[in-house]
Amino acid sequence: MNRIKKGDEVIVSAGRSKGQRGHVLRVLENDRLIVENVNMVKRHTKPDPQRNVAGGIVEKEATIHTSNVMLFNQATNKGERVGIKILEDGSKVRIFKSTGEVVDI
Repeated sequence: MNRIKKGDEVIVSAGRSKGQRGHVLRVLENDRLIVENVNMVKRHTKPDPQRNVAGGIVEKEATIHTSNVMLFNQATNKGERVGIKILEDGSKVRIFKSTGEVVDI
């Protein structure tokens, strides 16, 4: 079970975009994420008349490693570490390490 999933609100804890918050758009292999409006890069593209793509400078989100983000806790208004707990019925849920509060319902 992954500690960070698509749609989670995360806060960046290290790197160039430290302190920024956003929602996870995609979870990629090799523990990498694409987070909305975080780690923005400029990509210079050539025009392609066959595909009706205009050339220019396009700004888009680059990937960020999962170790550089923390799940955002609305109750404490901070990023917190996430653990996995197995309930009595055998299902796995994500919990915040500091409070023990269940993330998934």
